[in-house]
Parts: sequence; structure tokens; C-alpha cells
Amino acid sequence: MKNGKQSSQPEKGSSRILSLTVLFIALCGFSFYLGGMFCSERVKIEANDVTSTTTKAVASPMKPTVSPLQIKSVSFPECSSELQDYTPCTDPKRWKRYGVHRLSFLERHCPPVYEKNECLIPPPDGYKPPIRWPKSRDQCWYKNVPYDWINKQKSNQHWLKKEGDKFHFPGGGTMFPRGVSHYVDQMQDLIPEMKDGTVRTAIDTGCGVASWGGDLLDRGILTISLAPRDNHEAQVQFALERGIPAILGVISTQRLPFPSNSFDMAHCSRCLIPWTEFGGIYLLEIHRIVRPGGFWVLSGPPVNYNRRWRGWNTTMEDQKSDYNKLQSLLTSMCFKKYAQKDDIAVWQKLSDKSCYDKIAKNMEAYPPKCDDSIEPDSAWYTPLRPCVVAPTAKVKNSGLGSIPKWPERLNVAPERISDVHGGSASGLKHDDGKWKSRVKHYKNVLPALGTDKIRNVMDMNTVYGGFAAALVKDPVWVMNVVSSHSANTLPVVFDRGLIGTYHDWCEAFSTYPRTYDLLHLDSLFTLESHRCEMKYVLLEMDRILRPGGYVIMRESSYFMDAITMLAKGTRWNCRREETEYAVESEKILVCQKKLWFSSNQTS
Repeated sequence: MKNGKQSSQPEKGSSRILSLTVLFIALCGFSFYLGGMFCSERVKIEANDVTSTTTKAVASPMKPTVSPLQIKSVSFPECSSELQDYTPCTDPKRWKRYGVHRLSFLERHCPPVYEKNECLIPPPDGYKPPIRWPKSRDQCWYKNVPYDWINKQKSNQHWLKKEGDKFHFPGGGTMFPRGVSHYVDQMQDLIPEMKDGTVRTAIDTGCGVASWGGDLLDRGILTISLAPRDNHEAQVQFALERGIPAILGVISTQRLPFPSNSFDMAHCSRCLIPWTEFGGIYLLEIHRIVRPGGFWVLSGPPVNYNRRWRGWNTTMEDQKSDYNKLQSLLTSMCFKKYAQKDDIAVWQKLSDKSCYDKIAKNMEAYPPKCDDSIEPDSAWYTPLRPCVVAPTAKVKNSGLGSIPKWPERLNVAPERISDVHGGSASGLKHDDGKWKSRVKHYKNVLPALGTDKIRNVMDMNTVYGGFAAALVKDPVWVMNVVSSHSANTLPVVFDRGLIGTYHDWCEAFSTYPRTYDLLHLDSLFTLESHRCEMKYVLLEMDRILRPGGYVIMRESSYFMDAITMLAKGTRWNCRREETEYAVESEKILVCQKKLWFSSNQTS
């Protein structure tokens, strides 16, 4: 109001605002129209470019648009001869840094980057090319594993015996004085499933020199022999020198590097693991890795305590109490007593859902059922869990009696393949076909593959174990390694009747030097070079490769020059080969490690 009259100013303001609004909308619409024209033309241009490029690619192979990775020439020096049996992540010189509780110092404790050695580990003075399989199962060169302590301490138990320049393995053991074959015969009488292909994979905890696993090879059972680096001196090294699968490890505070429900059978022959201590947590780990319907075999204390207790430096009452405690713990974990005769007792892991439901319903049950927050397959630096991993319906269908017998199970897609992103039966079949073609080509570029020159093989980054499956009729065994940072395909590998382990190639592998005849990798550097420095991976490969051993590296052309340069620095003899498809984007590097001796040695 102005002087009692209504002002007309708001009408003029409203008209101006309305005009500006209309103008703004018109401008926006015109801009949108122009933008649409421009974008549509851009799409047409890009589409034409793609079509043109695709047409050219079909017409003639395109050259790589990215220049290959280049690095400076490098020559790695020799390590001190004191490191000839160096195991970086289980180094006795570093044990004092870690606790003694539950022998956790024997677990993996890898050195930080600034403590890593950048040198080549020499062989022992007098090292010779290993004796070839199958003779190697019964003998090896003393100079290759020159350990006297284990010979003096265990020769009376017939673990091994030094004769001249060789160790001989008579097949004895603490609990099988009549020989390992007689011992396994007794076991098969108790477990008929060991005879018909039902039992295919096994783990031997506290393996000695792996005579049990070695005998099972002739019976179609593939065993991982497990032992720590301890006062028994190089049990795993003896096993691998003999050509028997083995890996450094101990059940202590962390899970073993295997998925749940993997092994058809687990075995302990007086392995000195305190099964009934710490709430039975070591038994819970055995329960986790044995598949439903699988077996746990124990020979030694406290089995047959009423006859054996006098030789165990204990009393009958103590052994009886320990046995009753063991039986109670196993029952509480859904193991049932399967059979027993003399010194051998067998329990079977139940696949019956009702047993696990009872544990879940009883809030005071010990051990309790694991809740859903605990991933059963998590097994790389994962603490042991004081709970029972109950099989799911899918895992139950992967139990003994549900999966096909060996060798049929090798070619049947396991149900757990559906847990892998994109995994399917058709995908597995395609993968197997691809690896059959690749292995056929490998044998052309490396004629030693498929002969007795190659026994211990590692596939450093497998998916479904296709490389191993293609070699199943050859005189080799394959350690299938699945990266701890990749898709979890290791359950599929085990369900197929193959063996393997989780690992991170930014760290050293759990084995001794000079233990593999062939290392194979497929695009490992393409997948892991953003995390792991290439030179340390090559140095680790050199550490675990035997002199005279081979490497097949299948890699992107982008990395091939750099890998070749690093390989020359390790003194390998290498040659570049085409793939079976002769594509420009991917090449194969075939290398052989030379036998050389430290300049400080006399050989």
C-alpha cells in the first residue's frame, strides 16, 4: 500500500520473472537439442571407428598398441652357502622373535621387504641331479639332503638308513615296524573305501619322511605330507627329494592353507600333536578340512593304551583318561568311531544334518557350531576357530559316497563349482579342453614333460586344476596353487581328486630349496604384478626349482621382455616360444635352471 493505494509494482515484477523463465526454458531446450545432435554424431563416429577397427583386426593381426614393459639388465649375486636350505617364512634364525605358545614360532613368519635376500641360493657341495622316479621313492643322494641327525635318531625305527653316498628308505616308521606296506594293508582292511577309488585325497600330519604317502601313490591315493621345520630336520625336504607331495606346515594357531571339506582322509601316526589339549582345537581343524563321510586315522598314543602304555613313558590310567577324552571330543564334533584293530583306530566324519542341528540347539554345547560370520574356506593367515564347521547342503553333496569315485570324479563338475563366480559344468569342460590342447603343445616345446625327467610339478596359479588334469596319466604329481587374492576355486580342485594349497606369491612358498622339477604359470605377472614385485617372484621360483629343472611361463607380451631379462639374471637358459595359437598378444618362455656351485665351495 502506498498513500492508501495498492501498488502495481508486484505485477511488473511478476511479468519480468515470467519472461525470464520462458527464455531460460527455451535456451535449455535449444542446448539440449544441440547436445543431442552432437552426442548422436559422436556415437556414430565411435561406432564407425569400432567397426573399422574390428574389420581390420579380422583382416590382419594388429600389432600391440602398448609398448612392452622394459627393465634394466640385472645379475643376481650368489647367496652365502649357509643359506643352502633357506626357508624364508620358516627360518630357524628368526624363531626367537615369536612366541612358544602352541609352538606358534613354527608357523609362517615371512621377513619384511627390507630383510628379503636378493641373491641366488647355492646347492650343497656335491649336489647331484636327483634320482628319477620311481627309484627315488626308495633312495636319494646323501649330498642332496646332508642331514645326519635324523639318520642317527630314526635309523633304529627304519625311517631311513645311510649307505655309502645314498640314503635308503626301507619304509619303516614308529608305528609300523613291519613296514609301511603291511601297515597300509591293515588300514585298508579297516577302511574298504581305500580300495575302490572312494578315497582319493589324504593328508598326513607329522609325516616323517612321507613313507605313508609314498606307499599310497601305488594305491591311487594322492597324499599331502605335512610337517614343520623342526628338530626332525628336513622331513618335507626328504619327502620331496623322494618325489612324494609334501609341504611345510604345522597345526598351531592358524588354519592350514586348505579349504573346508577337502580331504577324503587324514592320518596321524604318533605325530605328537596334543589332540586333546586346548579344548580340542587341533581336532576341530581336522574336522574342518575333512569332507563329510571322510576318515580320520590315528595310530599311537592313546590308541591301544592297555597294551602299549609301558613304552610311552606314562601310566595306563593317564592313557585311558586321554583316550576317553579324545573319544568324547570326537563325538562332540560329529565324528563316529568307524573301526579299530590293534594300534590303528578310525573315525568317520558324519554328514548327517541331525548331529550338527543338536549342537546348534544346545547353547551350552562345546564345541559350539560356527556362526555364519566365520567363512569355512578362509585359510590364509586365518586364526583357528574353537567351533564346529557344519557342512552345508551343497558340501554334503560333495561328501564321500555322493561324489563319483576316482577316476570318474576328475571329469565331473563338482557342485561347489557354482560357488565360483561364473563357474559351471560347461565352463569346466571348456577349461579342460583348453588345457589338453595347451599341454600337448607344451610337450612339443619341452619334450622332457611326460618323461621321468620331471616328477614334482607346481601350477603356480591354477583355476580348476586343468593343467594337472591334462597330466594325470604322466609320471608326475602337481601341486595346484590358488592365489589367496583370487577367486576361491581350490574346493573344486580337491573335489576333482587333485591336491593344492592357497598361497600369496608376494611371499615365499612353504617348501625347501630345490624341491620342484617344473614350475608352470599362466599370466601370473599380469594378475599379480600390481601387488608383488616381479624380481622377488623370480627369485623365489629360482629358490624352489631344482638345478636342471624347468619353467614354463605363459604371459602377456607386455611382460615378456621384462621377465626374460630377470630370468637371465638368475642364470637360467631361456627361449621364447609361440603359444599353440601363435597370437601376438601372448608368448611362452621356456627356461632351464643351470647346476652351479658356490664360488666358496670346492666343487
